[in-house]
Amino acid sequence: MLDSKIPAGPLTEKWDKHRMNIKLVNPANKRKFTILVVGTGLAGASASASLAELGYNVITLTYHDTPRRAHSIAAQGGINAAKNYPNDGDTIWRLFYDTIKGGDFRAREANVYRLAQVSNNIIDQCVAQGVPFARDYGGLLANRSFGGALVSRTFYARGQTGQQLLLGAYSAMMRQVALGKVKLMTRREMLDVVIHNGRARGVIARNMLNGQIEPYTADAVVLATGGYGNVYFLSTNAKACNVSAAYRAHKKGAFFANPCYVQIHPTCLPVHGDIQSKLTLMSESLRNDGRVWVPKNKGDKRPPAEIPEADRDYYLERKYPSFGNLVPRDVASRNAKYVCDEGRGVGETGLAVYLDFADAIQRDGEETIRAKYGNLFHMYEKITGENPYRVPMKIFPAVHYTMGGLWVDYNLMTTVPGLYALGECNFSDHGANRLGASALMQGLADGYFVIPYTIGDYLATAWGDLRKHDVTPETAEFKDAVKDATDKTEKLLALNGERTVDSIHRELGMLMWDKCGMSRTKEGLEEAAAKIPQIREEFWRNAKVPGRGAELNQELEKAGRVADFLEFAELIVQDALHREESCGGHFREEYQTPEGEALRNDEEFAYVAAWEYNGVGEAATLHKEELKFENVELTQRSYK
Repeated sequence: MLDSKIPAGPLTEKWDKHRMNIKLVNPANKRKFTILVVGTGLAGASASASLAELGYNVITLTYHDTPRRAHSIAAQGGINAAKNYPNDGDTIWRLFYDTIKGGDFRAREANVYRLAQVSNNIIDQCVAQGVPFARDYGGLLANRSFGGALVSRTFYARGQTGQQLLLGAYSAMMRQVALGKVKLMTRREMLDVVIHNGRARGVIARNMLNGQIEPYTADAVVLATGGYGNVYFLSTNAKACNVSAAYRAHKKGAFFANPCYVQIHPTCLPVHGDIQSKLTLMSESLRNDGRVWVPKNKGDKRPPAEIPEADRDYYLERKYPSFGNLVPRDVASRNAKYVCDEGRGVGETGLAVYLDFADAIQRDGEETIRAKYGNLFHMYEKITGENPYRVPMKIFPAVHYTMGGLWVDYNLMTTVPGLYALGECNFSDHGANRLGASALMQGLADGYFVIPYTIGDYLATAWGDLRKHDVTPETAEFKDAVKDATDKTEKLLALNGERTVDSIHRELGMLMWDKCGMSRTKEGLEEAAAKIPQIREEFWRNAKVPGRGAELNQELEKAGRVADFLEFAELIVQDALHREESCGGHFREEYQTPEGEALRNDEEFAYVAAWEYNGVGEAATLHKEELKFENVELTQRSYK
């Protein structure tokens, strides 16, 4: 069942040959097809713009009031490409290898090489759109370093790269809206995927302003709905980010792959109170010039300026002299946890480390640092009240990105024919750990340069069957889906207990962080597996959802998403329990080297774990996609 459809032939030729061999849709026939895109972040907006530009009719749904609010806007540090502008030895192959190695050899070679191949096209596309990338004194595009690489390949727009890239994709999409090729539906939240004759033929959505349940029909459905980090309650994700679209597709037959691969970002503001609702990201780019350290001695509570160099431990530079502060995120995060567990953490809670710019300011001058990171420093000061030009930042790891997602083949199609998943929504090209500045790369690669080719192959092949089994909102499957969505809404609104949805979500999130967060153990995962059903039962017995369905009701929206988190959390834990190894962001304490590094088991676990849904509370069925490495050697990751 898990045919990845990876083309035969040399790695460097697979994508070019595949594009040559797949079927095409006659330009005149493209206008006869309707494609439904859910989500308007980088993957969704770029896909909508590209598909409409080709001539397809596109319907695009977003739960925001404008596509510009998609969470892609929050990405700060940059986007990778193998342009080799600094002339420091970068190549497409090096970008490919760094990404495979960074993901701890748990990603497909073919997908990752394709990502590296199209990376240069992305930069050209965005420059043509007017994205204001930083430039050097001579006017050429500038680059900076990021974790997991020894070359400078990251293009950036200060600390606002995601925002600027999204504005580019948004502009391209809105051009097609003005031309009538994209029908943009704002304030619509997808509630279900509709399957007819074995193919995805549309979705059911709720109009978030008036509560109306609306059916949308199409010839193919593209999900670009982001990741599931908010299952942990506290994360760097926007509060509206959720798993519902992907999870409900999973319940309709789409396999979910590697859900335990969750990235912990090392450079976030520490938790500062019990009522905090989210965490704030500080760009990984800060590790270019900031030095990470803690006191050498346990319990040293002196202000940082009073701690002399002899009493400081620059632990990343000490342990990883080659990469230093630019080790990958999973390595940096675990090491921050280690020093805090030793009692050498800083701040009131002891759950923080210093990110210090004193050396960089002394070396390059404050104005140079301000030009690079000024908006990030400003944000830090507004939140914490401390001036990072004068005192070190305090940072600590937090849930950030999710490498797991819906299983897709080389064409980005899920196990449901006609249903595609793009960007963070799919299990992606990152393996067990995403290197910094590659999320934006993958979202735009999928939307601009992959799905426009591969979806045409499906439509050309399925055309006769799609026309033979045409659908309307009156088709039985759509009417049934509307009824199911209405019934679930009424069930949620009937909840009249004593606890807020937020309080239950927080309880789930704290359990997941403690037992299935930065490190996991068999004992802790088994505790979580036993506790999650109890929290879910408490939700359906004692949660309170005020208001009505036929109106703007954010508590109802929240309740539906948390109900999905309460089911999906069990799948994360099941996946983490079954994978008896450590790799990337999945760190099982039982499986580590003597130096405390992740210890893979390539003999037994070099595969993608794709899970099939069997019902609420029932164990999912495991399907394996074996990973074959013909071009890289499986080695123990080393950044020393």
